[in-house]
Amino acid sequence: MGLMGEPLAVPVVHVEHGGPDGGAPVRWDFSTNANPLPPPAPVLRALRDADRGRYPDPQYGALRQGLGAFLGVAPGRVLPTAGSSEGIRRLTLAARLQGVSVVWVPQPGYGDYRAAAQALGLEVRGYTSAGALLDGLQRGAGRALVWLCEPCNPTGATLPAAFWPALQEMAQARGAWLALDRAYEPLRLWGQDPVPDAVAQSAWQLGSPNKALGLTGVRAGWIVAPGDGELGAALLALAPSWVLSAEGVEFLKAWTLPQTQQVLAAAREQLKVWKRQQWAALQALGWKQQPSVVPFWLAAPGFSDKQRQLLALRERGVKLRDATSFGLPGWVRVSVQPPQAQRALAEAWGEA
Repeated sequence: MGLMGEPLAVPVVHVEHGGPDGGAPVRWDFSTNANPLPPPAPVLRALRDADRGRYPDPQYGALRQGLGAFLGVAPGRVLPTAGSSEGIRRLTLAARLQGVSVVWVPQPGYGDYRAAAQALGLEVRGYTSAGALLDGLQRGAGRALVWLCEPCNPTGATLPAAFWPALQEMAQARGAWLALDRAYEPLRLWGQDPVPDAVAQSAWQLGSPNKALGLTGVRAGWIVAPGDGELGAALLALAPSWVLSAEGVEFLKAWTLPQTQQVLAAAREQLKVWKRQQWAALQALGWKQQPSVVPFWLAAPGFSDKQRQLLALRERGVKLRDATSFGLPGWVRVSVQPPQAQRALAEAWGEA
């Protein structure tokens, strides 16, 4: 309630996610876009040995130093977060306080971009392609925050290399904030990161390795502030005290270890093999599929009764991510899973 007893005028925005849904545990979970392979041993050791008996350093000095060295940026530009969703909320608030009135979001795209903007009463505009975004920024009024997810969730698509310099030029001319969500870059299976370094350094860059490491229950990440990091101090001040737990600190330290990166590189090679197998299996079932560069993608199974069939799959321990909340009612997002899970999906689909 407000000070005078009136209800607070806060928009209620429901954001859907893959993964657990409050029901029985999912045995074969194609709905989450996390790496299905076992986490690297150094990461598991770091979580096991985290010192839970004291607060972390509230300024995260050693962590920021280590992440800065790993990322090739000054430590003062590295801002720890409790995962990307917390970072999205904090960055949107900072933009609002700096006079941003419009937020551009990919469509389809991760729902938290829109939810964070709507919670602050900001105008939200969706874009469906690189060209549509550039045209919208050219025509639009008001200072903007522009969200980009590269590679994109839920499509797994990547934006063309020629787009990025044009976007940087447009953003500079319009005084727009660029926010680059890098959550899925460590899971890129094919191609190269298309974002030129000059563009990346002019953007707010969000990182969260829990999906790449298959440990989505660990909420830890970072934001790299653009330029010399002057605005980063304000963003850091907006964080709650000890925004990152002791486990989160050790998790991010372990992310930078060479052994962790070596295990992840090997995982990407295995995921390529499994993705080719799964793609062929779904094609044999008659599903339409959209290409992607990561181990998740959009598929249209050709539902005859979507809700009944999804429920029937769920009852058989198989879960898909319904893409209706992305504005794609006939589609699902599927992630690469091991061959045993692929067989379970094919069998359950035949019975659904």
